[in-house]
Amino acid sequence: MGTYARQDIVFVRGEGCWLIAESGERYLDFGSGVAVNSLGHAHPQLVAALKTQAEKLWHTSNLYRVEGQETVADKLTRLTFAERIFFCNSGAEACEGAIKVARRYHYVSGQPERRRIIAFRGAFHGRTLATLAAAGNEKYLEGFGPTADGFDHVDLGDLDALEAQIGPETAAIMLEPIQGEGGVRAVSPEFLKAVRELCDKHGLLLVLDEVQTGMGRTGKLFAHEWAGVTPDVMAIAKGFGGGFPVGAVLATAEAAKGMTPGTHGSTFGGNPLAMAVASTVLDVIAEPGFLEAVQMKTLRLKQGLEGLKDQHAGIVEEVRGAGLLMGLKLKSGVTPAQVVKAANEEKLLIVGAGDNSVRVLPPLIATEEEIGEGVRALSRALARVAGETSP
Repeated sequence: MGTYARQDIVFVRGEGCWLIAESGERYLDFGSGVAVNSLGHAHPQLVAALKTQAEKLWHTSNLYRVEGQETVADKLTRLTFAERIFFCNSGAEACEGAIKVARRYHYVSGQPERRRIIAFRGAFHGRTLATLAAAGNEKYLEGFGPTADGFDHVDLGDLDALEAQIGPETAAIMLEPIQGEGGVRAVSPEFLKAVRELCDKHGLLLVLDEVQTGMGRTGKLFAHEWAGVTPDVMAIAKGFGGGFPVGAVLATAEAAKGMTPGTHGSTFGGNPLAMAVASTVLDVIAEPGFLEAVQMKTLRLKQGLEGLKDQHAGIVEEVRGAGLLMGLKLKSGVTPAQVVKAANEEKLLIVGAGDNSVRVLPPLIATEEEIGEGVRALSRALARVAGETSP
């Protein structure tokens, strides 16, 4: 189906931060499969884990215990706030599951009327009917019939509007620490803390969508750690599998108390292949010094992008984001598609976003030299867009 405006490049091989096209040309991948290839391409530990598991067992379903699920769940509960985990296949499924956890919690707590969830304009939570309704973006909802009920929307950062929206039917507040698809718009630690306080004050669950921001992308295992805030429910995916499709819903035991046998399920969720890879991704990211190295690379990338803003003031309005989830807000008259195309011509891959922005998403293993090379390629791309002569 013609649902993608695909670029006319076919990649046949990946090596670390690089993709090799069928033509033999090498591209520096600062899109990371939209923040998925957290450890780059063909990471030797991930390849070994997948090969080893593939020779043993692929699928049994969740009718039986799955050893890999228990291993990964143990690691996640040791590394995070979570006490209960549900494994699925994608970020949309993880967000959908998180919505169900929040509503079911209030149902079994004797408040079935509490089913509405407050979300934020500019959000993106996936492409299912419920997650589209949660984000409330008319562009994505058009033509798909009645919008799923139960979601209210306020502007990001407007605490007064948020509290005013809370009513007797409100079950939870759902947000991304950084709106990636929405334009790389970061939530301040102060706002996230205030949202946590509102949830506590009104008996709501705090649901975080860390599908794009999680798994080390911001220099912490999860972005909410920068604010010192603990959610009740969290959706993860993308970098969790390092390129293999896997997602999860994380929750406290209290928040997950309504998720009893028969309330939710997934045929492929948590299959042995996915668990072997996800377990290895967690091991690599949890290695001593790994996240500290990401934080150092963040400084290099941010410094480079700020320099581009100064050099290309006619094109770049603002540098946004955190960690290795950075973006450029473009001036009016310049489109993300133009910048992405120009970057491709400089053999650099970046990703468009909402709010007239582009995302710069290097793999977490990118070297300082590769980040420098990416910034220089992006500078040449911006010069192309401006109609200047490349240096």
